[in-house]
Amino acid sequence: MNELLADQIFDGNNFVHNSIRADFDACVFKSCVFAKANLSKLTFTNCTFENCDFSGVNLIQTGFQECDFIACKMLGVTFEVCADFLFQINCQSCILNFSSFYQMNLSMSQFYQCQFKEADFTEANLSGVFLNECDLAGASFENTNLQKADFSSAVNYSLNPEQNKIAGAVFSKEGIAGLLATYKIKIV
Repeated sequence: MNELLADQIFDGNNFVHNSIRADFDACVFKSCVFAKANLSKLTFTNCTFENCDFSGVNLIQTGFQECDFIACKMLGVTFEVCADFLFQINCQSCILNFSSFYQMNLSMSQFYQCQFKEADFTEANLSGVFLNECDLAGASFENTNLQKADFSSAVNYSLNPEQNKIAGAVFSKEGIAGLLATYKIKIV
């Protein structure tokens, strides 16, 4: 069992070469480096991460429960290996390019002004998710539950309505091209 660290602030810590064997509750991480670190089997509950680098981090069975990420770099993160139990992340101004959410339940998560270039949402549950001003260039949506998801201010997405559940989803007029791209038609 891991040690529990609660209500602590970590500022500028480099966790890349430090072995972490603790669970965190209501902690704040500012300008910390987790890139390529092994965070497997740790749990973060009600934690806030600001300006942190998670690129290439190892997250096997890692729990993120009601965690906020602000201006974090999260390139190539494989979220699908995280623990499913109470998984919820809220991201603001984060770079999640090349990350994978394969089969993840993101229905409780929120995303504001994030980049998801080439991200994989295959078979994920994004029902009710708000993608406020998010850039989804090259993101993959296949057999994805997008019911009641809000794409009204999202940009650069392309998805096939026949291969995804989109009932009740909200799209802007400008985003219609992203819904029709699969049909290779010209919209003028």
